Amino acid sequence: MTGTLGGALLVLAIALPLGATLLAFVHGGQAASRVARGALWLWLALAVAIMAAVIRQGEPISYQIGGFAPPIGIALAADGLAAAMLLAAAIILVAAGLFGRAAYPAPSWDKGGRAAFAYWCLLPALAASLAVAFLARDLFSLFVALEMLTFTALALACLDGRPSQFKAELRYLLFALLGSVLYLLGCALFYGAYGTLDIGLLAGNTRADAPTRLAGALMTVGLLAKMAVFPLHLWLPPAHAGAPPAGSALLSGLVVKGAFVLLVRLWFWVLPGPPVAGAELLATLGAAAILVGSVVALRQEKLKALIAYSTVAQIGYLFLMFPLLMAGDPDAATRAWMGGMLQATSHALAKAAMFLAAGLIVQSIGEDRVAGLCGAARATPFSVLAIGIGGLSLMGVPPSGGFTAKWMLLRASVDTGQWWWSLVILAGGLLTGGYVYRLVAAALSPAPEGATPRPVPRVQEAAVLVLALLSMVLGLLPLSMLGMAQIGQPVMAP
Repeated sequence: MTGTLGGALLVLAIALPLGATLLAFVHGGQAASRVARGALWLWLALAVAIMAAVIRQGEPISYQIGGFAPPIGIALAADGLAAAMLLAAAIILVAAGLFGRAAYPAPSWDKGGRAAFAYWCLLPALAASLAVAFLARDLFSLFVALEMLTFTALALACLDGRPSQFKAELRYLLFALLGSVLYLLGCALFYGAYGTLDIGLLAGNTRADAPTRLAGALMTVGLLAKMAVFPLHLWLPPAHAGAPPAGSALLSGLVVKGAFVLLVRLWFWVLPGPPVAGAELLATLGAAAILVGSVVALRQEKLKALIAYSTVAQIGYLFLMFPLLMAGDPDAATRAWMGGMLQATSHALAKAAMFLAAGLIVQSIGEDRVAGLCGAARATPFSVLAIGIGGLSLMGVPPSGGFTAKWMLLRASVDTGQWWWSLVILAGGLLTGGYVYRLVAAALSPAPEGATPRPVPRVQEAAVLVLALLSMVLGLLPLSMLGMAQIGQPVMAP
């Protein structure tokens, strides 16, 4: 093994789901389901082991594939950020596996069987893509991971094969390909200027010249398009509207987080002293996403569209940490970093729970309009409870993970004198409360006379509720546990 103790776990985190994808494809039928679900449980155990290794060593764990050091070889590394995101992804994918046992059980080769076969092959493929996105340490490997994420997510969103799905996902594909082209152009500029794309070799060695700034700008815009950041969010709500519940949950909870982690690596590891004006522009886009996304969510009449615009809004919080990290206050920078990382993980859990719960509600009562959710609390009580708990986390109500994340960002904004971001955080919480109240109030209303809801499998509702509860439990963790996100945190010069 070439690297720190535990580095081989990083290779297994990629190889295990990739091998499971091939096995599921070869065996098919019920065997594909068993292979995928078993691999995802093992992947969760690997994620826990990687987290434990990072905490135990107090520093990132690393591995050089084939024993070749960069720039010849490829390095993998897990710091606090990567370990936290990997664990969150593993939990959500295990829940998606439990959810899929009832949603995609068919082993035959009819239309439903083909969807089930694709689903069980794509779940571990998505896990492998996320592992590369979180653990790889060179810009081209991260580009490959982004493409794997894009095409896996596209396939998951089109499982039902409806024409309306293809139209919406084509828009997603166009935005994603635009982002890929811009990102790859930036990689070419970096390689031409420095002869390497390894993040460790680029860190501290890049120059604040025009080619480097241009490369950073191109890659940033490309990643913003993949994350659906306002005003590049036009693909996300239609993509969710036609996607099956599991596809929406994975797209919103995990796929956009891969691009976010890469953006953080680019800005705080690669770019030479990221410009403060650029960080403020990103935060401004984030603030606009919070306010505009929340207002538009309030006006939505369809359940999944409302949750989709909520995703647009909640992603905006991630960008508020950029100027706070560069304000020259080490304590505030630490709070901003922890707040941003906690927001990413708690949002992933809460939003995955809400999309899966929305799918169960629509399946039970056959109604996607918010005004038509009457009686949903009686038909699917755990699903409505999951939406309520997830909504509390999105609002930032204590003791949820969303509350702790937003409180840390708010404190950092006040401590650095950038109080206007705290106003955005407070306004976003109030607007979120408005659309969450709409959903819960409608679901708690009496069912119309003669309504006959269809029962949904309890294992699906249990998986959804566990995700929502975990988004709440994150806020109950002691700060010493949350501090693991600081392992490998970039040092910002005052």
